[in-house]
Amino acid sequence: MIMSRTIHISSEVLCRELQGEAVLLDLDSQRYFGLDAVGTRIWQLLDQHGEPHAVLNALEEEFDADRKTLEHDLQQFLQRLTEAGLITVEAPAEAARATEESSGG
Repeated sequence: MIMSRTIHISSEVLCRELQGEAVLLDLDSQRYFGLDAVGTRIWQLLDQHGEPHAVLNALEEEFDADRKTLEHDLQQFLQRLTEAGLITVEAPAEAARATEESSGG
């Protein structure tokens, strides 16, 4: 399940925000992706947290929607970002191993 994973935004993606919305440019594919205000907020939260559950908790505080709906919509959005190559999803064991390697452990 994607909600228990760690999310990494591709280093090949540029994000530019304008008036509450964002445009993403994938430098590898040269494709543009437009995000509405909610998609832009999710992108910002992914960049800050990298953890879908933290993003979900923030969305629940910020938007007037029930948690189940938010989680469903977030999972679909993350799946589309993954399919487009804009993010990668790391299994929990891989995330722990990467943390250990980066800390010299």
